[in-house]
Amino acid sequence: MNEQIKQIAERLTGLRDVLEISAEEMARVCNLTVDEYLRLESGTADISVSVLHRIAQAYGIELTVLMFGNEPKMNAYFVTRKGRGVTVERTKAYKYQSLAAGFSKRKADPFLVTVHPKPDSEPVFLNTHAGQEYNYLIRGRLLFHINGKELTLEEGDSVYFNSELPHGMKALDGQTVTFLAIIM
Repeated sequence: MNEQIKQIAERLTGLRDVLEISAEEMARVCNLTVDEYLRLESGTADISVSVLHRIAQAYGIELTVLMFGNEPKMNAYFVTRKGRGVTVERTKAYKYQSLAAGFSKRKADPFLVTVHPKPDSEPVFLNTHAGQEYNYLIRGRLLFHINGKELTLEEGDSVYFNSELPHGMKALDGQTVTFLAIIM
């Protein structure tokens, strides 16, 4: 597993230790088995943004603290210059760049997401998390799965959805896709 996943895993372990939460409770919050959750903490399994979002909401912490390890400090405004947002590459397929990591007590989490193409035979990973999400396609074509339906999104298309419904995506045409995702 890559170094960033290991760092997130260490933050999960540290959070659980500080809050004196059992692995069983954390697994319940994440809607995972205890074994699945412990694999996340060990850094041997990919940690989805949806799982981190559940943990952040359940324990009242900033999502970006779990993802990037930095506590936001700004409360009036925060500027992210082009290409300078804090990033995490969860897997080789997905890269998340936070566009507001330094702003405290955000009501939404905006990310610039890059999705790399995968073999056609590889299934689309579906996830869920509390709240709503907005995705605006900047570059490429994307196969978007939502609650059993498949939609093809092209540059300039957007989708706003209930993120509690199973959803996932896949880059099309063998090309990398870039989109703005706002998680609320």
